[in-house]
Amino acid sequence: MEDIPADFCQRLFRYFQHKEQDESSTNPSPAHLGSCNTIKPCNIFAFSDVVFLQDVSCYFSVLEEGQPQEKLEFTFKLYDKDGNGLLDSSEVDRIISQMMRAADYLGWDVTELRPVLKDMMCAIDVDASGTVTLEEWLKGGMNNIPLLVLLGLKVNTKKRDGQHIWRLKHFNKPTYCCVCESMLLGIGKQGLCCTCCKYTVHNQCANKNPEPCARTFVKSKQEIGKATHDWIKADCNSTKCQVCFKKIKTLAGKWCVWCQEMRHDDCVIPGVPKCDCGPLKDHILPPWAIYSVSKVTDTKLLNVTPDGHILQISPVPDTHPLLVFVNPKSGGNQGQRVLRKFQGLLNPRQVYNLSNVGPFHFINDFGVWGRRHGWVLKVCPPVAVLPLGTGNDMARCLRWGGGTAEIEASEVIPLDRWSFQVIPNNPQEVEDPVPYEIINNYFSIGVDASIAHRFHSMREKHPQRFNSRMKNKLMYLEFATSESISASCKKLIDCLEIECCGSPLKLNNRSLEGIAILNIPSIHGGSNLWGESKKPDSPSEGRRSEVITDPEILKTVTQEISDKRFEVVGLEGAIEMGQIYTRMKNAGHRLAQTSQITIRTKKAMPMQIDGEPWMQPPCTVSVTQNKIWGLIYQTLCRILTKTVLKLSKKKCTYAK
Repeated sequence: MEDIPADFCQRLFRYFQHKEQDESSTNPSPAHLGSCNTIKPCNIFAFSDVVFLQDVSCYFSVLEEGQPQEKLEFTFKLYDKDGNGLLDSSEVDRIISQMMRAADYLGWDVTELRPVLKDMMCAIDVDASGTVTLEEWLKGGMNNIPLLVLLGLKVNTKKRDGQHIWRLKHFNKPTYCCVCESMLLGIGKQGLCCTCCKYTVHNQCANKNPEPCARTFVKSKQEIGKATHDWIKADCNSTKCQVCFKKIKTLAGKWCVWCQEMRHDDCVIPGVPKCDCGPLKDHILPPWAIYSVSKVTDTKLLNVTPDGHILQISPVPDTHPLLVFVNPKSGGNQGQRVLRKFQGLLNPRQVYNLSNVGPFHFINDFGVWGRRHGWVLKVCPPVAVLPLGTGNDMARCLRWGGGTAEIEASEVIPLDRWSFQVIPNNPQEVEDPVPYEIINNYFSIGVDASIAHRFHSMREKHPQRFNSRMKNKLMYLEFATSESISASCKKLIDCLEIECCGSPLKLNNRSLEGIAILNIPSIHGGSNLWGESKKPDSPSEGRRSEVITDPEILKTVTQEISDKRFEVVGLEGAIEMGQIYTRMKNAGHRLAQTSQITIRTKKAMPMQIDGEPWMQPPCTVSVTQNKIWGLIYQTLCRILTKTVLKLSKKKCTYAK
C-alpha cells in the first residue's frame, strides 16, 4: 500500500465515509457486495473540480469484467460534476474533449472529428432539452461503438473471428447502412465501415445484430480445403452480377471477401462454385487453410486467438502467402492506411501491426513485406520492403518502384549485414537506447544524425504535425537550415578517433561535420554519398584489400551491397548534404573502404542507424561483419504495389 498516493487514500476514505452515512444500519449480504450493480458511488467532484485518473482507474478496475452499460453508468456519474443527474453543455464539452484526446492517442484522424462527436452527443439528447439524462446516456451509448471506444469502455481491440473491425469513415458517394438500409448522411464522417469486409452501418446500428464479419479460420480439421465463399451484404453500386450479368440494385447483392465476386442475393448458391480467392490467390492464406485444434502438439506452430481457439496452418499447395508487417507511423503516419488496406486484401491473420507485435520465428514459405525490415531480415528472409515512408533507401538501391509484372521471376540477391556494438565510457551514465544491433543500410554520426534526431524528437512530441510525406520533407528542410546556421557538429574530427581494421584513419586538414558508414548506395532518401567511380588504370588497382584509404585508389572503388565491405564517407555540413541530394555535387569525401571499424567519441554526439537516431554519450563504437546474410526479393515490391492499387480501386468502389 506504500505506493498508493496519499490524496487517493483520502478520497477513498471520504467516499466510503459518505457511503456509510447514506446506507441503513443493516449490513448488506456478502453476495450483494460482490455485485457491480449494487455499488453506488458518490459524486467524486464534491471535493474537487477535476476528474482524478486514480478515481477513474479505481472505478473501472471494479468493473473490468462488467458490461458496457455498467461502465456507462459510472462514466455518467464521473462527469456529472454538480451531481444533479444531468449532463449539461459544459459537462458534455468535457466529455467531447476527453474523446478527442483519446482519438488522437489511438492514431485516429481528428481533423473533422469534433463536429462528428458533437452531432453524436446531440443525437443522444433525444428530447433536445440541452441536457442528457442517465436514461438517454445509457440508451444512446449502448448503440454507439465510437463513443464506447473513445471513452475506453470497449477496450478489447483484439479481433475475434466474425467480429467487425470498425472505423469512422467519410464516404464520397451515396452509401447505405447494411442494417437499417437507409442512407448514411452527414458532412464529415457519416458512419462506420469494417476494415476487413467493408460492411457499412450507422454509428447507432453497429450493435443492432449486424451480419458477422468474414471468417479467418475454420473450426475443425474436417473443413480444411473446402473452398467456400464468404458472402457479405454490400452496396454493389450498380455492379453487374457475375452469374446473370444484370446490374445489382442498391443493397440487393453480396460480395465474396476472398475472390471479390459480386452477385444478386438470389444468385448466391451455397457451395457452387468453389472460391478461388481471385487475383491474389497466390498470396492469400484463406480461412480453409487455418483450422482450430483441441490439443497442443507443437508449440512452435500454434497461435491462440482471443476467444481461446488454438490455430494451426495447413498450407495450400503451389501458393506463396504473404506475411505483412506494417509500421503505422511510416510515411507521415500513413502506415495506418496501408495496414487497413492489407487487412482488407488479405486474411487479417497475415497482417501485423509492428507497434503491437514483435518478430516471429519458425515461419516457413512466407514472403515478408514490412517497413521496418531490420529485424525481419534477421528472422525470416527473403524480404521485400514497401516504399512507404520518406526515406526508402533500401527500396531505391534495389530498384523497387512503380512498374513490372513478373513477381514469380523476382531475383534474389544477398545483402551484407553488419554487427553494431556500443560500449559507453561511463556505464552508469543515463543514455538513450541504441535502436538496432545490426546495420542494414547505413550508420552515421554528426550533422545528418543531428537533423534526424531533432526531427524524430519533434515527431514523438507532436505526431499530429507529421501526417504527410510533404510535411515531413518540409520539416527536414527546416531542421537542416537551422543546423547549417548553428553548426552544432563543427570540428567533428576533434571529438572522435577512427580505426579501420586496427589502422588509424587520418582526418587531418579536413573540415568535417559528419561521418557516414554506407552498406548500400542510398542514404537520406536518395543521396549517393559515395558517387560514381572511374575505371582503374591497371587491373591491380581494382583488386580488393582489407582496408583502402589511399585517395587515388578510392576514386576507382565501386560500391556493392554484397562485397563484405562498407564505405566510409565524410560530410562538410548540411549544405553539402543538400547539394548531393539535388545532384549539384557528385559525392561526399571518400575516406575509406573496410570490413571493420572502431570509433571512439570524446563527448555526447548524435548518431543514427538506418534512419533511427539517438543521442549517445562518450563511447566506443564497433562495426564488424555479421554472420547472417539477408536475402532480398529484388522486384517483389514493385508488382505488389501495382496490384494493391488496382485491386483496392475495384474492391472498395462500393464503400467509397
